[in-house]
Amino acid sequence: MIHFAWPWAFLLLPLPYLVRRFVPPALAAEEAALWVPRLAPFGVARHQRGRRSRSRLALLLALACWLLLVIATARPQWLGDPVELPISGRDLLLAVDLSGSMRTKDFELGGERLDRLTALKAVAGPFIEKRVGDRIGLILFGDQAYVQAPLTFDRSTVESLLDEAAIGLAGDRTAIGDAIGLALKRVTPDEARRQVLILLTDGANTAGQVQPLKAAELAARQGLKVYTIGIGAEAMEVRRLFFSQTVNPSADLDEKTLKNIAETTGGRYFRARDSAELDKIYALLDRLEPVERENDVYRPVTALYPWPLGVALAGGALLTLLELLPKLRRTR
Repeated sequence: MIHFAWPWAFLLLPLPYLVRRFVPPALAAEEAALWVPRLAPFGVARHQRGRRSRSRLALLLALACWLLLVIATARPQWLGDPVELPISGRDLLLAVDLSGSMRTKDFELGGERLDRLTALKAVAGPFIEKRVGDRIGLILFGDQAYVQAPLTFDRSTVESLLDEAAIGLAGDRTAIGDAIGLALKRVTPDEARRQVLILLTDGANTAGQVQPLKAAELAARQGLKVYTIGIGAEAMEVRRLFFSQTVNPSADLDEKTLKNIAETTGGRYFRARDSAELDKIYALLDRLEPVERENDVYRPVTALYPWPLGVALAGGALLTLLELLPKLRRTR
């Protein structure tokens, strides 16, 4: 069917009449006058009838052009039959810990000892790249949590922003509860049921305004599923002055709280002691069931305004030609 995007444009139709009715005609006070004793040589009577017919034709043509211009301004469109577009995908929010403990170099990748954040970036990059059709968001947290990237289909931008994240950028402590609370603030309750939060941390909640378990209860009410990942090796050789000592670099990891958060929200807790385990965890998360959203209805729209606009321009050219022809004949 035909639809007008700007139907208010039809209010302009009576504009020419209003101008003619209320605007005074231009005065020809400064026009030059030529006095002649007789009019016979000019043949006025002979051309009067032709002038009237041309004037009437020009008026009708001008009104038709104005009508077509108004129709073009109203933006006529042809709306096709509605087409349903099924959409499937996941909304994944990554919450990454940037606290000072992420500097610990207890991960090994490619024979090189890396800190925890660098290893996380190396594994998370390919995970983000494979999320074709999914929306990805990025939350960074330390003393405070903030949204680095809202949910978007632009995976390359999210990957770049994660790669630019630096340890200590948000402070040296860990606000796990605030990170979950911030994820809840970014969505409405209906949208939360279609989202998953993947929280990666290597410590315990030591900062923030919201307690992690309280935030998990709020997430469960809204339907936001939280997967928690505890990062850090359980044993690492530390060289002293005269000897080496084996220490547990993950002694501060609060696994109990992370498990409770995952269980409360219907998610799962994972333990990543090295890069290989972290890679396996991402592979498992990759098999999450996609969330079916409501189908989008699309109606193909074809713009029709070029047709009345083109005819109006052609009519204007014809009108100009009708006005110029008598003058061209007189100049010969």
